Amino acid sequence: MALRDIRQPSDLRALDHAQMAELAEEIRQFIVDAVAVTGGHLGSNLGAVELTLALHRVFDSPRDAILWDTGHQAYVHKIVTGRAGGFSALRQAGGISGYPSREESAHDLIENSHASTVLSYAYGLAVARDQGLAPDRRHVVAVIGDGSMTGGMAYEALNNLGHSGKRVIVVLNDNGRSYAPTVSNLYRAADDDDEHAPKRSVERLTESLAHKLTDIRLNPVYLRRQRRLERFLRELPVVGPQAERGLEAFKKGVREFLQPPAFFEALGVRYVGPIDGHDLAALEHALEGARLRVDEGPIVVHVVTQKGRGYPPAEDDDEKHLHDAPVFDPVSGPPKSVPTGYTQAFSDAILKIAGGDHRVAAITAAMPGPTGLIGFQEQYPDRFFDVGIAEQHAVTAAAGMALGGMRPVVALYSTFLNRAWDQVVYDVALHRLPVVFCLDRAGITGDDGPSHHGIYDLALLSKVPGMRVLAPSSVQELQRMLHDAIALADAGPVVIRYPKGVARSVADDEVGSGTAARRLRSGPADGSGPCILAIGKMVGPALAAAEILARDGIEATVWDVRCCAPLDEGMLADASRHAAVVTVEDGIRDGGIGQSIASSLRNGPRGAAVPVDVLGIPTSFIPHAKPDAILARLGLDADGIARTARSLLS
Repeated sequence: MALRDIRQPSDLRALDHAQMAELAEEIRQFIVDAVAVTGGHLGSNLGAVELTLALHRVFDSPRDAILWDTGHQAYVHKIVTGRAGGFSALRQAGGISGYPSREESAHDLIENSHASTVLSYAYGLAVARDQGLAPDRRHVVAVIGDGSMTGGMAYEALNNLGHSGKRVIVVLNDNGRSYAPTVSNLYRAADDDDEHAPKRSVERLTESLAHKLTDIRLNPVYLRRQRRLERFLRELPVVGPQAERGLEAFKKGVREFLQPPAFFEALGVRYVGPIDGHDLAALEHALEGARLRVDEGPIVVHVVTQKGRGYPPAEDDDEKHLHDAPVFDPVSGPPKSVPTGYTQAFSDAILKIAGGDHRVAAITAAMPGPTGLIGFQEQYPDRFFDVGIAEQHAVTAAAGMALGGMRPVVALYSTFLNRAWDQVVYDVALHRLPVVFCLDRAGITGDDGPSHHGIYDLALLSKVPGMRVLAPSSVQELQRMLHDAIALADAGPVVIRYPKGVARSVADDEVGSGTAARRLRSGPADGSGPCILAIGKMVGPALAAAEILARDGIEATVWDVRCCAPLDEGMLADASRHAAVVTVEDGIRDGGIGQSIASSLRNGPRGAAVPVDVLGIPTSFIPHAKPDAILARLGLDADGIARTARSLLS
């Protein structure tokens, strides 16, 4: 049976293991070919092929809930649930999402693209099932991996699962990585050098014993005999309770020697593993055993997989095993991933600043490569800190470093800072600590869809007392802002937010400083033209809009806002004398910077006499598409800005 014959999970159950092996290789080639055309997440899905097939052969989705943490590992799940035909438009406008999507299939229960949340979903689903509200649901299976077990929320849920005894099966997909190698002792260590060969021999022996113990513990005959033995010991006169506790202590000692992750069992969650995540028969055996045992309470099945499995360019990528990839030639593979645009500008700037200031440290949450910190990690390893997928910890750890006299720079994606809002406000800002936040992928990011657009940072962070919020409009502006931020941080935290993609480049004399705005173009002296106040990436379209207006005889003033909080009083005063004001930002409009500007102008010397139109992102979830196409649709391109200015003047 070929891949084209797989239309639903039940089609898999008619195949023998030899046919399944052939299907697995066909799926790998299908994924490589599809991602080569559209771009997308590659390595994580190549590593999850056999695991996904085994899950769908043992469990009956969607009656059994199969939930995916870090949903970028769910391509195979999409393929076997009837969506292979949609991969020609993967992550394209109007096409299928790169993550699970409730709109696409009943097999996708959650749209999960941020990490470490799936165990909480699973706990809640199990509660609802046990309350009789979902009586047809038999099993709840939560697949967590790609470094997600480094996130604190996962441990909170594990603790709750163990305490409650809810019947949930947790599949730990251990590929040793998130983007970068996983920061956790729970995961496998990297291969040792040859000098440690004797140590590896011991590890192989204990691993073999662990596999044997796992086989025994999954054997229903063993389980029945174990229960009979426990009952026999318990009923012995006088010494019964002590004998039963002695047996349990012996078993626990063996487990702790052979299976370091037995800490799960200290939380009340049974543990099975490790299982070879590319051995379909072993996977099915382990999952079937967990299915039979789950009535006893939550159980973790620890599966060891190889990220990028079966595709040499992914296997050989030391940084991230082609976790994600742009469009590429499937024969040769993608070119080596390197920072570009604003990310490269940040990378160059922080290296230069750290060279002259030993207080400067860099912190990231499992993403040193995508945030441009690989060079810093190599040059200043003692001042580089990758905390894993743990943004809350990253921010408060930065607060602690700042308390100790350091100048930490926290580099995250804008969307992921949302996870650490409490820590930003109360652990950093309340203490007026010198922490600099550098937020990459701010604004509309495009292909990854609503969960990855960084549109809330401006509205949220500008409301934090004492926070300075900077938005560069060029490579040179970003580098100057990072330099200035280290000094500005003496009075409290600073945020610099910048977008993904191509960055403007300007001459050295076209760069502002500090928290001052910068006028880029002047309209008529009498203020009869419009004034356009643009933020960050929107400066380019604003200047282009001014050119469009000029062709129609309308001369516009254009300001680069630069500092969104606090706003430059000189800029506001100049805007207030114009016939109309247009503000443009690639953050959410409601409560955003444009509305702060409009409020300031209304309360200024000219009051409500100045008509203001605020352009920004609507309060809605924006589907995936190319960033420029989304911005144009929202009126945030040059034509849209010019159209708004004309409308205001009329």
